[in-house]
Amino acid sequence: MPEERLFDLNIEKILEAWEDAHAVRELISNALDEQILSGTSDVEIFKREDGAWIIRDYGRGLRYEHFTQNENEEKLKNVGRVIGKFGVGLKDALATLHRNGVGVDIQSAHGSISLREIAKHDFDDVVTLHAVVRPSIDHTLRGTRIVLHNLPDVEMARAKAFFLRFSDEEALESTRIGDVLRKKDGRPARVYVAGLLVAEEENFAFSYNITSLTEAMRKALNRERTNVGRTAYTERVKQMLLQTKAGAVADVLKEQLLALQEGFGSDEVGWKDVAVHAVRILNAGGGFVFVTAQQLISNASAIDHARNDGLTIITIAENIQQEVVGMADISGEPIRDLGRYEEEWNASFTFDFVDADALSDDEHNVLSQRDAIAALAGGLPGHVSGVMVSNTMRVDFASGCDAVGLWDPETKSIVIRRDQLSSIQSFAGALLHEIIHAKTGYADVTREFELALTQLIGTAAAQAISSNRERTTSLMSSFFGRP
Repeated sequence: MPEERLFDLNIEKILEAWEDAHAVRELISNALDEQILSGTSDVEIFKREDGAWIIRDYGRGLRYEHFTQNENEEKLKNVGRVIGKFGVGLKDALATLHRNGVGVDIQSAHGSISLREIAKHDFDDVVTLHAVVRPSIDHTLRGTRIVLHNLPDVEMARAKAFFLRFSDEEALESTRIGDVLRKKDGRPARVYVAGLLVAEEENFAFSYNITSLTEAMRKALNRERTNVGRTAYTERVKQMLLQTKAGAVADVLKEQLLALQEGFGSDEVGWKDVAVHAVRILNAGGGFVFVTAQQLISNASAIDHARNDGLTIITIAENIQQEVVGMADISGEPIRDLGRYEEEWNASFTFDFVDADALSDDEHNVLSQRDAIAALAGGLPGHVSGVMVSNTMRVDFASGCDAVGLWDPETKSIVIRRDQLSSIQSFAGALLHEIIHAKTGYADVTREFELALTQLIGTAAAQAISSNRERTTSLMSSFFGRP
């Protein structure tokens, strides 16, 4: 009988929740880690003709010393590249398989190892699991070959499903923190750490493989390895998404932002910083206008303009809109919110200015009253170069109605639509309205503009009454029937 030595694994009780699949997961993890650390050929997993499952790596070969519980310094220095950290996982795996009747035979150039329950030395009443270590049957064997007898095929399939390597996942974009993966239809999104499944998420839009770990994540990767709490990996998932640029990730984020409008949408776009980044990605692709729900209601005409221009309207939350105003997208272009779209829309308009000699006598007479009318508002502001007349006029962006005049900061002029020269009344109304815009900079339908306009009306009325008090008194007496 070949010489054999017994290595006490010091295991009496094992993790009751572990099944064969969890145990095999640990064996595969060790094999994959060894492949990475030794830079050797890919791990092989296959079923032999006699029904035994084989897990084979081509690394440095397992030694009985690896059954100690000390932290593996080599693996600690390669966090994010490898999966394991402690010898505990391997020992628990062997104990679980032994308990469930799965035979384990480990072979390397350093020895052959099997399992046996034996009483502890000098303590016959305490039985623990031992590794039975024998001389190697093949001193030229490269790496480690683990033979599993009586392992159900379904358990091996479950074990392999824990690994990104065997899950046929599609990587959409790689970052310095990890990879964003396409979520597979019909199953929850998956969160991997260094290629090992640690959690599933029902309402994530993507799966993820995290390769740069935080201290919180290192602590959370407990012996169970799965069901790691979301708080452990949320920040890493966010940072991954914030580093993405475009392509398929942008397409999915667009779908999720649109779904968010209907009260759905993934958890990722519910995070403020991710939603802002999604807006920056989508804006770079062109064809979108980002508005709030309130803007959608109060700016119906502007929204219609945008849709008629072939743009897609995406509704975002108020706090997201506040963040993206004035922000540049990932290509450096301004985010197209409603204000930006109005600027673009206005810039696309061309005035058809009318020369003075093209006006009729009646139009000349009305236009000649501009200084007298402006005097009611204290005269034209100093930065206004003059009053111009145009056959065409921009449609009012907010209301959708034809505007009769506007203050144009670009030309530093007040522009009046030509048909307003048909009467002093219409010309005066349009001119005074635009003088208020030029003086204050306030937009239409704002409280500030309404107050400024009210003050102008009051001032003009007081001047008119003061200059013709007798006529005003006569008119009032007539109106009220007094002598």
